[in-house]
Amino acid sequence: MTTFIQRKPTREIRIGSVAIGAKHPVVIQSMCATKTQDVEATFRQVVELTEVGAGIVRVACDSQNDADALEALAGKIRALNGELRDKINLSVDLQENYRIAERIAPYVAKIRYNPGHLHHVETDLPWREKVRWLVSVAEKNDVALRIGINCGSIDPTKKAEENPIFESAMEHVAWMGEIGFERFCVSLKDSDPENVLMINRLFAEKHPEVPLHLGVTEAGVPPVGIQKSRAALEPLLFEGIGDTLRISLTVPNSRKREEVEAGMALIQDVSAGRRTVTDGWKCDGLNIISCPSCSRVQNGRFVELATQVHEMTHYAREFPITIAVMGCRVNGPGETDHADLGLWCGPTCVNLKRQGTLLGSFPYEEILQRLKIELDTMIKEERYL
Repeated sequence: MTTFIQRKPTREIRIGSVAIGAKHPVVIQSMCATKTQDVEATFRQVVELTEVGAGIVRVACDSQNDADALEALAGKIRALNGELRDKINLSVDLQENYRIAERIAPYVAKIRYNPGHLHHVETDLPWREKVRWLVSVAEKNDVALRIGINCGSIDPTKKAEENPIFESAMEHVAWMGEIGFERFCVSLKDSDPENVLMINRLFAEKHPEVPLHLGVTEAGVPPVGIQKSRAALEPLLFEGIGDTLRISLTVPNSRKREEVEAGMALIQDVSAGRRTVTDGWKCDGLNIISCPSCSRVQNGRFVELATQVHEMTHYAREFPITIAVMGCRVNGPGETDHADLGLWCGPTCVNLKRQGTLLGSFPYEEILQRLKIELDTMIKEERYL
C-alpha cells in the first residue's frame, strides 16, 4: 500500500520493487509473526501481508536453520505469478548473529541491523569493521540496509548518553558517510510516543537527506497500540517526516494484517488532511507496554497474556505505573528493566521484575496473580498515593 503524502525530500533508496525517499509514496511495512523455519506458515503470512498492502515484509533470521528456511521461502516466492511475486519485498531482521547476513543476502531486498546487537558477538572486533563488512555484503548482493535503533536494545556504549538512540544513529550515519555508502535508511524507535516524536524530529533536522522508517516499538494491543502509534507518527507525517512506517501491534498471528490496515488508515487520514491526535502521547496513569507479535516470541500465550494484563489492571488505570509485557529475549531484558513491573515471557515461565530486579520466574497460570500482588504493593507505596 502506497499513498502520496507531501514530505520533505530525502535520498531515494531502492528496496526490491519499491523505492522510499525522494518523492516516492510512504511505504507500509509489517513483520511476520510465524516461526521463520515454518516455511509454509511464513510464506502464507508474507503473501497475506503483501496482498493487504505491505510494501515490505520483514522476517527474523538468527541461525543457519533460519537461513535455510529463508532460502526455501524465497524459492516459493519466485514460483508465484509475476504480479504478486513482484510486489513481495523481503527484509531480514538480524540479531546477534550478524555474520548470517552473507548467507541470506541473496534472498532479500533489505537487511536491518541493530547497533546495540553488534556489541554482543566478536567483542574484540570494532563495530565499525562489522558495519563495513555488512556494507560490503549489501553492495555485493544489491540490497539496502536499515540502521534500526530500539530503546529496548541500546548500544551499551551509549547508555550513559542523554539521548542514546539519537547519538547511536548519528554515529552510524557518520560512519556510513566515511565509507561512502548511501543506500540505507534509519529507524529510531521508542515505546514512548513523545520520545519518538522528539528523536525523529531532531534526526530529520540534522540529516534531512536520510530516509526514515517510523514506528513506536512495543505499542501494545489494539486499540491502545494504534492510539500510541498515531500519537507519534501522525504529527511526523504532517510535518513531512517519514518515508516508510510500521504500526507494531500485539495481536495473534491470525490478526497480523491489522498492522497493515492500521498503517493504511493512518496514511489515508494524513493524505486527506484529517488530524486525529494532538501532538504527543500524554499518559498520566497506568502505561502498559507490550511488544508486537513476531517470530522471536517464545510462547504464543504471550499475546493472550498481554491482553489479560490490560483487563486485570484496569482498576489501577489512574496510577502512574509502567508495566512491560515482552515476548522474547531481544528487547525483553531492556524494556522490563526500565519498567516499574516487567514480564519477560519465556517458553514455559514468565520472568517477573520490579524496577529491574528479578523477583522470580512463574508459570503462565500463576503470573497474573503474582503481578497483581506486586501492583497492589506499589499502589500502596507513598509515592503513588
